[in-house]
Amino acid sequence: MGHQTTEFLLRHGYGVVFAWVFAEQMGIPVPALPLLLAAGASAGRGHLSFSILLVLATIAAALSDSIWYHIGRRKGSKVLNLLCRVAIEPDSCVRNTQNTFTRRGASSLLVAKFVPGLSTVSMPLAGIVRMSYVTFLAYELAGTLLWVVTLLGVGYIFSEQLDVILEAGRRSGVPLLLFVVVAIGAWIGLKYYQRRRFFRKLRVARIYPQELKRMIDEGQSVIVVDLRNQLALEAEPMRIPGAIRFTPEELEERHPEIPRDQDVVLYCT
Repeated sequence: MGHQTTEFLLRHGYGVVFAWVFAEQMGIPVPALPLLLAAGASAGRGHLSFSILLVLATIAAALSDSIWYHIGRRKGSKVLNLLCRVAIEPDSCVRNTQNTFTRRGASSLLVAKFVPGLSTVSMPLAGIVRMSYVTFLAYELAGTLLWVVTLLGVGYIFSEQLDVILEAGRRSGVPLLLFVVVAIGAWIGLKYYQRRRFFRKLRVARIYPQELKRMIDEGQSVIVVDLRNQLALEAEPMRIPGAIRFTPEELEERHPEIPRDQDVVLYCT
């Protein structure tokens, strides 16, 4: 089984790398990092071409990133709500990504592939803020090339060490494909557990819009603090009447402005 798996990867390696990278960058939870390391190791052993792998992985990422860019440009902030619902990373990851993109703009695309959550979310964000496609593509390609070269290069340099690991796996009788499937399953399971735990904690202190409106209509003493970042505010400029407005970064400095004798509702998205 291990020999058959190795033969399959060698025979279809280029196609597998292209499809896998494209799928990951579209948001499907199939981490490309181990695959690119393995592909780089195969190139180091002379089984695959490093340059072809580099071109294919870069094109795959650029295609998926361009799709997300145009989705963000056409759908606006709605796409962020979709990502928040389907992403394995918690909602806080999406919100932190918005803050990072707001501060750094196009330059954040240079490191997006190395930061969990930033890679997928930053691409539609570029479309939402109407960044020109030429600017987007220039920064996206530069960041993608850096990411692909790094992972393939590490696999290429340490190909002998990876061979030792694979050989140990073959001797133990554990099929390579089974090991990869189990590893990916464990990673997805861990992320899902973290997301569910995050939501369980969040439900304790969450209030729904309908309930807040009822409290306001009934004249109950409640203070609403609008903590949306500038990007979210530009995407949806509507504001709750009477809400105190400042950014999350200003919370520590301006928190004395929040009355302590009333219920406080923090609004962030």
